[in-house]
Amino acid sequence: MELSKLIYQARNLRSLAQSAKIITGVSLAEALGVLSMHGSLSAVLCKRGGTMANLGLLGKRVVTDAGVAFLVDDWDADTTDITTMNYHDSGTGGTAESAAQTALITQAGPTTRATGTKSQPSANILRSVGTITYTGTLAIVEHGLFNQAAQGGTLWDRTLFAAINVENGDSIEFTYNCTLTAGS
Repeated sequence: MELSKLIYQARNLRSLAQSAKIITGVSLAEALGVLSMHGSLSAVLCKRGGTMANLGLLGKRVVTDAGVAFLVDDWDADTTDITTMNYHDSGTGGTAESAAQTALITQAGPTTRATGTKSQPSANILRSVGTITYTGTLAIVEHGLFNQAAQGGTLWDRTLFAAINVENGDSIEFTYNCTLTAGS
């Protein structure tokens, strides 16, 4: 494992400990044959000089209540479009995650969110990869996936993690995976 990744993972133990609850819940759902859905977020820090640091897993969290309602509305009445959940944003607010959240605590990315590149790495995983470039010195501690590029919209998932320090010209490439496990 790269030294920078190992150091970051050690600093991020609190968030990863929270992720253990999700992993345990998913394992229990699989054992019981129950459908489950969860998000996971990883990142690569790209310094303006070209140095890259793979930070690995930042956290695994649940999809928000608003995200679930958005999906149900799309399925039920086609009043929303789940394929629009592809816009990455980040912030500096350290309030704990909650399924009831509808926005980042302290938005700190550009005013126009980064558009992700979508893929399907396996039959049960949806992926979006988005890169956010920063214009100031910040300690980024939260990420959200939204349905629109402009501020506002619906928050699908929010993840809190140990600070990733960025300076003007640095960027973070976020990879968000939504994994669904089938029931039996």
